[in-house]
Amino acid sequence: LKLEMPTANLDGEVTVLATAPEVVQSLKSCAVTWQKLISRVLEEQLKKVPQGNGPLAEIDLWRERNATLSALTGQIKLPEVQKVLEILQEAESEFTGDLQIVLSDLKKHHMAAQDNAKFLSTLERHLKNLSTGTGVDVISSTIPSLLNALRLVWIMSRHYNKDERMVPLLERISWEISARVRRVVDLQTLFKEDTAAAKKKIREAKNTLELWKKCYFTTCMQVEESGSKRYWKFDVKRLFEKTDYMVSICQDLHDIFQVTEELYNVFIPELTTVTENPKAIDELRREVNIIISPMEDLTFDPFSMESARDWAFVMEEFREDVTVEIVKQIFVQNVKDPPLYKNHPPVAGAISWSRSLFRRIKHTITRFQEEEELLATERGKEVCQIYSQVAKKMKEYEDQKYRQWRERTEQMLPLLLKDTLLTVSSATEEPITTKKSVCFTLNFSPEIQEIIIETKYMEQLGLPVPEMARYVTLQEDKYLRYTSKLKAMLDRYHKLMKMMNEAETKLLDHYIQELWRILKAGHKRLTWKSVGIGEFIVQCTQTIGKLELLVHQIHHISEDISSKLRSIESTNLFKFPCSENGNKLPGAKEFFDYVKCEQAKDVEHVVRKYSAIPQLLIEVEGRVANTNSGKSPKLASYYAYWENRIYQVLTQLIVKNLQVFNATVLANVPLLQIEAVLSVPEITLQPNASEIEKMTVQSIQDCVEVTKHFVRWMHGTCIECPPQHVKADEVVTFSFYSDVSQSPLIIEQAVLITQNVHKLLASLSKCLNQWKRYDLLWKSDKGAVLDRLAAEKPACVIFDEHLQFYMKVAQEVTQRPLIKDEQFIRLQLAPLASAVQENAKSWVVSLGKLLNELAREELFSLQEEIQVG
Repeated sequence: LKLEMPTANLDGEVTVLATAPEVVQSLKSCAVTWQKLISRVLEEQLKKVPQGNGPLAEIDLWRERNATLSALTGQIKLPEVQKVLEILQEAESEFTGDLQIVLSDLKKHHMAAQDNAKFLSTLERHLKNLSTGTGVDVISSTIPSLLNALRLVWIMSRHYNKDERMVPLLERISWEISARVRRVVDLQTLFKEDTAAAKKKIREAKNTLELWKKCYFTTCMQVEESGSKRYWKFDVKRLFEKTDYMVSICQDLHDIFQVTEELYNVFIPELTTVTENPKAIDELRREVNIIISPMEDLTFDPFSMESARDWAFVMEEFREDVTVEIVKQIFVQNVKDPPLYKNHPPVAGAISWSRSLFRRIKHTITRFQEEEELLATERGKEVCQIYSQVAKKMKEYEDQKYRQWRERTEQMLPLLLKDTLLTVSSATEEPITTKKSVCFTLNFSPEIQEIIIETKYMEQLGLPVPEMARYVTLQEDKYLRYTSKLKAMLDRYHKLMKMMNEAETKLLDHYIQELWRILKAGHKRLTWKSVGIGEFIVQCTQTIGKLELLVHQIHHISEDISSKLRSIESTNLFKFPCSENGNKLPGAKEFFDYVKCEQAKDVEHVVRKYSAIPQLLIEVEGRVANTNSGKSPKLASYYAYWENRIYQVLTQLIVKNLQVFNATVLANVPLLQIEAVLSVPEITLQPNASEIEKMTVQSIQDCVEVTKHFVRWMHGTCIECPPQHVKADEVVTFSFYSDVSQSPLIIEQAVLITQNVHKLLASLSKCLNQWKRYDLLWKSDKGAVLDRLAAEKPACVIFDEHLQFYMKVAQEVTQRPLIKDEQFIRLQLAPLASAVQENAKSWVVSLGKLLNELAREELFSLQEEIQVG
């Protein structure tokens, strides 16, 4: 585009040229040409629209307009053109006003084009990514940044801040996104791809479409929060109606692939495990492929809203195909082991399951048949045929299941009703020692209960049931009542039998035999058709109740006896004296005398408890045998049981007390004291080791002889044996002593105690050996030693050595430990130390006397010599 320049000579002043008519006329003619050219160009540019549906076409439009108008604007600004305009203005040409209007329009549209081209260029990189990006992920990453850029354009641009500009641009962006998604989700190739890959493509496409809408609304909120007075309140339908529709189509396509995948993954592996016929698997694959084949050969674009009805038709057909196919496969797969509803019995449950599958496909086919167009297709006819085949198989399956159940019920129910009420694990004629192994069990077959439940459900299903089955079903409450009461009665019986030990079982043998006689009717004579079941239950319950009461009474008395025996067993027969003033301990004899005295008191107490036991057994005799003699033959074994228990308790009494005594001996806590004394020429213990060992043995014997106070009962009774006169002057009392004293445990403990005491005394005696270093004090012949010294008349220094030695000994013994505690004995060394000290002092005195005598003799002799001289 080029403006035509005037031919007139324009040299000279504007005011001069404006007065030249021929120049003004020439310039006016030229200006008219310019006006027409600019008007035509503006008209053409304003009529132009973007060449394409995408947003890049709009950028191209504004760039082209900007280039064209920039070219004209540039020429208007040329000096020659400006001088022409000035001359015409000076000449006050009428034409100048119109030209100025056109030039003003040019300037306005040029500025708009320039501004729009500048701002839209900021979107170009994002829009090119939308248009030519390598994958859907590029589109998804571009959308947020694109909308952010659009928000900035909206806020800053002088022209793209109005609905009439922004909405068409957003529509073009929406179209571009839709077009890219359509190219990615190409149905011609999609169904030929791997299912997982196809599902991924569809998910990505759907997510991209949803992201476009989500980001748009996020941007709307950002515009409002920015404080801008111009909000994004555009027509959402214009922007998203098509993309929303495409989202629904993507979801449909994803569902198609999901169902196809499930058909393969669920049915084919299970068919592989339950059938050896590969044709069944191939047939399923073929049927699945047939279901999805219409999708591959569509004659319309499913993403086009104009094809919505056609697509709905295809999806409806697909759902019908899938429903029939799935139901068929579920039936084939589970026919041998059908899944049952909760609480449904096997047969009626299987029939209910089959009918529920049938109703499912029947409902589907009914809706299918309402669509004549669907029914008229080849696939529609094929689906109806498959439906008919499956329905026929389901009916045959139901008939077979019902027929087999009816035949078995008519055959088995009479036999089941002839069963006795109870079964027994061992015959009642077995020996008494195995009474506790006899176990009665409820003999109500679970099959009867199953037949009752099946009958109820069969009638609910509208199927005829055998008369006997209906009769038994009507009697269900009665059978439930009987079985519940029988089970409670048997539980009570078995609990009662477990409560009794062997002695009590023998004691109550007569009562147990009577109960068994009554129970025998339940496993020998009464059946589930008998009329006396209620009376049988009442009789058994009453008998068990009586026996229960008796057992509880016996247990109460037994607990009394056991309490006394526990008290006897826990008696402490070795009570030791407490030390006086916390230091002084009793001597050995005093210690053992105290133990014996305390034993006598305790024995008197426990014997009273023992003597009370026969009276309690007589009380049991009164309950069981209705006598109170203490010698009932019916209780002979029971008396023997308790006598044996008493023997065990007394044995434990002695063993535990001896164990306690032994532990006391070994413990490092002194309880008695003995002394170390000098019995010239030996150092000994007082009392000596032999005496202490005798005291220990006697204490053990006293402990064991406690059992002599427990008199044995006469055979078969609980009456104490009277004293027996063996000889005129000899009376023998039968007690537990003879048996208890022979117990290996007691003998072992007695030996252990004596050995430990012996070792202790040996250790204490060894301790005295340290004092033998002083034995010259009393073993040397003092007279002979003094006579020798008197004869030798040694120097004073020799006497000094002897005196220092004995004085040192006297001093040394006072510094030695005078008490030694070892285990339960305290050894007092003070008497021994005192004796040694006295002996040393005696030597000092004797040597002093000798030295004095020798000194006097020497003095007298010297005095005589002086006098003579």
